[in-house]
Amino acid sequence: METKTLIACPTCGKKSPWSTENKDRPFCSSRCKLIDLGEWASESYTIPQQTSDEDEIFSEDLVANPNKSFL
Repeated sequence: METKTLIACPTCGKKSPWSTENKDRPFCSSRCKLIDLGEWASESYTIPQQTSDEDEIFSEDLVANPNKSFL
């Protein structure tokens, strides 16, 4: 007997099979998939960014200087 791996849906937490038969994986349904997409589109989700000393040094180069030509 083959056992199916069940995973929790990232949106609602409902357990759903992790298999090619579940076209909405890792979500349990198309509805949950669309809810997640809407969260990304509305920028409710963010990916944290870490800054480093290098970022501080090189960010000065990004400031627009009207006297400097990039061509």
